[in-house]
This record gives sequence, C-alpha cells and structure tokens, in this order.
Amino acid sequence: MAKRFVSIGECMIEMSGGEGGMYKLGYAGDTLNTAWYMRALLPADWTVDYVTALGDDMYSGQMREFLGKAGIGTSHIQTIAGKRPGLYMIHQEKGDRHFTYWRGQSAAKQMADDRAALEGALDGADMVYFSGISLAILAPRARGRLMKAIVKARDKGARVVFDTNLRPALWTSPAIMKSTLTAAAHIADIVLPTHTDEAPLFGDATPEATAQRYLDIGVEEVVAKDGAKPAFVALKSGEKHTVPTPKAEKVVDATGAGDSFNGGYLTARLAGASAEDAVKRGHAVAGIVIGHKGALVDPALVRG
Repeated sequence: MAKRFVSIGECMIEMSGGEGGMYKLGYAGDTLNTAWYMRALLPADWTVDYVTALGDDMYSGQMREFLGKAGIGTSHIQTIAGKRPGLYMIHQEKGDRHFTYWRGQSAAKQMADDRAALEGALDGADMVYFSGISLAILAPRARGRLMKAIVKARDKGARVVFDTNLRPALWTSPAIMKSTLTAAAHIADIVLPTHTDEAPLFGDATPEATAQRYLDIGVEEVVAKDGAKPAFVALKSGEKHTVPTPKAEKVVDATGAGDSFNGGYLTARLAGASAEDAVKRGHAVAGIVIGHKGALVDPALVRG
C-alpha cells in the first residue's frame, strides 16, 4: 500500500551568484529542501507532496513544473490570484553568505486561510513535516488553523515532524516566537531543533539540554543538531546517543545542510534504522550536500 509524506511551507525564488552582476534563478526553501531529499531517499511506494500556496504568475507556474519534474506532488498547492512567490538573493560578504528577502507578496502567507483545502491536503498522510518558518510567515489565526489541521491528521494516524528552524527576523517578538514554537512542539512526535539557534532564546547550555526540554513536554524523539559538532539524539524510552559529525571532504556551500540531514534521518528511521544509525545517515547526506553549490543536489548523489 502506498504511503505518503507531506511537507508544509514556503518555496521561494532563489537568486544566487552575483559575480559580475549575474545571478542564477532557482527554487528553494527549508521544507521544500527536506521534501527533495525525502523524495530522493524514500522507496518508490511512497509519495511526497508539497503543501503551500503560489500565485497565478509565470514564476509560480515554473515552480510547479520544477517540483513536478522532481517527483514532488503539487496537487495540493493552492493558487492565490494576484500573489507571487517570495524571493531572496544571496551574496557573499567577508567569506560568508548573506540573504536578502522579499516576502510582501508571497502567496504562501495565505496557505492556511482555506481550512478545508488545508485539511484535505493532509488527509491520508503517513508523515507530516513542518517548520518554524512554516509558522512564522503566517498571521496568528492562520498559525492556529495550520496547527489544528496537523493535529487532525495526527489523530488519523500521521506521524508529525517539526523542525523549529528559528528565524527571529520573521517574528514580531522573541516571546511570541518562543511560545509559538513550544506550542508547535507539543503537537509533534519528532522534533529536530538546532542547538546553536535555540540556546540564545531558551537558555539551553548544551544539545542535551535542548533535547531534554522537548522530551519534558512529551515529544517522543528529538535530534538536537549542532552544525559540525556532534548531534544528540534522545528518545522518550530513555535511549540517548551523542553522534559525532564526520569531517567533510570539502565544504562548498552549507545551505540546506540541516534540511538534508532531516531527510536522511527520517528516511532511515522509516526504513527501520536505529536512532543512532539514522543520525549517522543524516550526517552522511548533509556531508554530500555541503560539498556542492546550492541546497538541492542531484538526487543520485545522495542515493549512493
């Protein structure tokens, strides 16, 4: 019987490069990146769907076509007349990547306005995936609708996965960000935070403390990522492991590292791997991705 992974969020137009004033157009976004690697690594009997909203413009059409060619389902992407996808540009400064965003006309900000369409998109899902960015771009009432739809899917048997993915600039205050992310974690079975992002907001001294905070509110499974440092995985059952990150052969572009880690980890767990081995798989996938430009690498590179 076919199984279904559903990722919810915002796919944006990416303009990268900038050398000599020349930019390359692409498409990316945290939840789309993870869907990309889920599709690359899941067996053929799984479908992967992306849930968002796009406009009725040329670039929205091209984005749908791009996702479809990648094997990612687009049938539950809503069309918002007069809106456009969000856009961001990447430039290099002092050896690091910097991002400038334009989200004012983003159709994805309205993806939770139609309750029936949203609930229909999640109906029958075996796993539902969303992130802190999925919530941050929405108005407060829309955040509530999204979380209610996710709870409804969970009540029907879906496993819920949440990557907190903190982006302070998208929130009106640290207090609202903190309370909303905590509320979202309460409805998740698996939480995939990044310790270095969470420590300033929550005061966690270590990745172990980050993981324990989520276990304490009832989350079953937590992987606290920490960049190039070891990840810490903890299960409600009491199982805990610190898993070192192998040294990367080369680092070209760290964009999408955490998103691809999530894809590697989740597909390994769905295939029956232990939590520790799944973290190792996540590290391996991320290690391949950071050796190439862009968040989305050729699926064949990570399948091997």
